[in-house]
Parts: sequence; structure tokens; C-alpha cells
Amino acid sequence: MASSYFTSTIVFSSAIILRIVLLLYGLIQDEISPVKYTDIDYFVFTDAARYLSRGGSPYQRETYRYTPLLAWLLLPTTFPGAAWFSFGKVLFAVADIVAGWLTILVLKSPAGRGMTAERALKFAAIWLLNPMVATISTRGSSEGLLCVMVVALLWAVIHGRIGLAGVLLGLAVHFKIYPFIYGVSILWYLEALPTSKPSRQKDSELSRFVLVQQIRDCITPDRITFVLTSLATFTTLNLLMYSLYSTSFLTHTFLHHLTRIDHRHNFSPYNTLLYLSSSSTVDHASNFRFESLAFIPQLALSAFLIPLALAKKDLAGTMLAQTFAFVTFNKVCTSQVF
Repeated sequence: MASSYFTSTIVFSSAIILRIVLLLYGLIQDEISPVKYTDIDYFVFTDAARYLSRGGSPYQRETYRYTPLLAWLLLPTTFPGAAWFSFGKVLFAVADIVAGWLTILVLKSPAGRGMTAERALKFAAIWLLNPMVATISTRGSSEGLLCVMVVALLWAVIHGRIGLAGVLLGLAVHFKIYPFIYGVSILWYLEALPTSKPSRQKDSELSRFVLVQQIRDCITPDRITFVLTSLATFTTLNLLMYSLYSTSFLTHTFLHHLTRIDHRHNFSPYNTLLYLSSSSTVDHASNFRFESLAFIPQLALSAFLIPLALAKKDLAGTMLAQTFAFVTFNKVCTSQVF
């Protein structure tokens, strides 16, 4: 009887109401409290959009380290009227809801987990009704948009929409760098169909045949389609942004993250080392830059070891393990990353 109250209508309605309440509460707190509900990053986003609306570059806003696509999406925040300022928060909150809906589709799919609708809904509710998830999006964090791209990528792969999956991966990596780690898992997951065994041959001929067959099995139409579409999408978007914003785009969107030092509100295992490295008393004459090498164990786990060990068994679980490893060993690990 109790389960009859746990329906998709109730869960999604509750998720929407939760976010509406937090959005309204945020307006009140921003108005009366010196401690603002709105995330500082949201002010960065909207300032960048304001520069765009005036014919400038989003990178005129100091500390804007994102693709111009985000600033373009938030152009409505520059429209006249105070209500438009919250457009981005609403957009990010809606993305939360869409990510929850896509999660249900993935869990119900036979190629995913094959769960019943009720069981899939319960797992999705962990996301949809999670107050931390709702708070982060309604404060103005754009992570919900990337979550939609990644879950949609997983859905596309397990449903055989390889071209769509490639486009989504290219878009996601352009939006933020780290989703490229999922490409390794997906390529390993896209197994070739089993081929017939060769007839009896001499050992040398058999060995040669097996080697050639293994190479051929690695190059499949699905893998080729996935690689080409993802590269084409990523390259096209980057060339477009480079043609509009030149080296500012490359520097702030990609290259900045290689040498980034951020020891504030940081739960990374490298936090203390980054703090010491940021000290003005440290001699930086040496060519060794710790922050440029911190990604090596991170990528070794998330982009190679985990995919090779798990991807063929469980793609969704592998992507979760990759994300956990990437976050754990990231140079900058904040509550939003969790």
C-alpha cells in the first residue's frame, strides 16, 4: 500500500516544488542577508553574458573559465526586468529534472539495469529529491547541464544511437574537459560481434590469423562512427569559438586548468601542496610545477585502468567509478563537484 504513494507524478512534482521553494527562498536571502544564496560563479556567468550582449567577449569577465556557449545560453539574464536574472537558475534546475528522467530511462532499459519502473524511480529519487543537488542548481551552478549530457550519452550508447552518442560526447567535452574519460569506456564497451573460429591450420598461419582478426575486431563500424562524430562535434565547436574569441578561448577554457592552483574551499588530497605551491615565497624558477603533474594518477585511474577493467561488464557502473576516481584525485574538489 505504501508503494502506491511513491509514483512518478508525486516524485517529479515534489522535485519541482522543492526547486521552486529554493529559488524563492534564494531571492529572499539575497535581499536581506549579507551572505548571499546565489553562488559567486553565477555572477561570473551572468557578467560574461552581459559582456556578450554589449558586443564584447565573455572573457572580458575576469575568472570566466568556461565555454562561450554557457554565456550564450544565459543571454536572457541580461533582458530588462529583475526576474530575468534568475533565468539561468531556472534552466539549471530544469536540467536537474531532465537528468532524473533520463536516469529512469537508463535504469529501465534491458541494456542498462532492466529495473522495474518503480525500482528505477526510487533510485532516480535519490537525485531528484536530494536537497544538495537542488540547492546547487538553484544557487546557480551549471553542473546540471553537464549531467544531462552525460546521462543522455549513456542512454544513447546502450540504445545503439552511436552517432547521437558521439555528438553528445563532443558537446560535453567542449562544455567541460573531463567527460572525455567516458569515451574510453564506451569504446571498450562497443564490442565487436563474435566471429567464427578458423579451421585447422598450421600454427604460424593460425597465429597470424588470430592477430589480424584481433586488430580487425577492434576497428568496428560503431567505434569508427563514435570516434568520428565525437571528434567532428568537438572540433567544430572549438574552431567556431576560436574564430570568435581567438587565444582567449583556448587559454581560459582549456589551458588554464593545466596550471590551475585553487586551495580555497578545496577537499582535494593535493590541497596542502597546492597551498604551499601558491605561496609567493616559493621559488618558481625551477621548471618543475607540481600542479601540472597532479593529473597523472587521476587520469591513469579514471581514463585507463578502470575502463579496461570494468567497461565490458557494466558501462553505467564503470562511468560511476570513473567519476568517483576523477573527483577524488582532482586538483580542485569542492562540494559542487561531489
